[in-house]
Amino acid sequence: MRSSLPDFPWDALAPFGDKARAHPDGIIDLSVGTPVDPTPDFIQDALRESSNSPSYPVTAGTPELRAAIRSWAVSRLGATGDFDVLPLIGSKELVAWLPTILESQKVLIPEIAYPTYHVGALIAKAQSIPVEIDAKSWPTADLAWMNSPSNPTGRVHSIDEINSCIEWSRSNNAVLISDECYLEFDHTATSTSILSLTGGDNKNILAVHSLSKRSSMAGYRAAFLIGDSALIAKIRELRKHAGMMVALPVQKAMTAALADDNHVAQQRDRYNARRDALRPALEACGFRIEFSTSGLYIWCTRDEDAWTSVDWLASRGILATPGSFYGDKGKNHIRVAMTVTDAQIADAVIRLKG
Repeated sequence: MRSSLPDFPWDALAPFGDKARAHPDGIIDLSVGTPVDPTPDFIQDALRESSNSPSYPVTAGTPELRAAIRSWAVSRLGATGDFDVLPLIGSKELVAWLPTILESQKVLIPEIAYPTYHVGALIAKAQSIPVEIDAKSWPTADLAWMNSPSNPTGRVHSIDEINSCIEWSRSNNAVLISDECYLEFDHTATSTSILSLTGGDNKNILAVHSLSKRSSMAGYRAAFLIGDSALIAKIRELRKHAGMMVALPVQKAMTAALADDNHVAQQRDRYNARRDALRPALEACGFRIEFSTSGLYIWCTRDEDAWTSVDWLASRGILATPGSFYGDKGKNHIRVAMTVTDAQIADAVIRLKG
């Protein structure tokens, strides 16, 4: 094991989870963003109907799944030009292993970021460098991550900001990968996929998407990669040797999920309604909401140490995540997830008012 790997951050939150569970009415867990709304029936049906699966799946994906991802990329993301697609065993494994697969030496990550960007660089024994959103300030590197809408902040990159990232990639002949897993959960801002801004030149450009939140399929481990055909061929070849294959019943369920937008709109409405209910209650308690215009989270602060805010909420039976999990710039913020039931959100509002 690499001694430089950080402690698993969620372990530090455990005592506050215990404190929240001691509340007379139990815990309302707004920390880990684990979906609770049911997987749509038609997706479950596709999985069940494919459960007789004695053969090995194909790493590249079934022809039907590949066609579904390509069609979705064109119609939903605005992808143009030559690009390829690749199913993934959830997006986290791609984030963790991509620097190793690409033999990256220097990896740029957002200064407030999903922790696995940093961990992936450490696993690859690469240098991990936090950077601001403005790519004009970025140093040279061979791989850079951008994330819009952001986890944890819910911030959406502007078109100018994304174009600046693309220009950085081209100027440095470096790989740029856009984590767009929350792109379909806009609230008061409109998200744009990087694939719609390349002008059909997708060299060194990748985008990763997930069905975990979009289709409430986190337990299926279903995601996919879209972009530069040559890069994806290299990634696919290593994954074939390593046996990194998405289970065939899951591939069938993914194909079904990508063919329907109605369930996505319904899920987006649920998350946005929960945000609209909880936001004013947090503000009434002195929290200042920052960004939080898309995605599944509220990013907020009372200008105090994040753990102080976490402890205050835990005393009310509510568990949130300290912003320090996402980088030093988040040390005075907390992340509040919308991945609980409507009834639990309503209960959280009552507790905050009490």
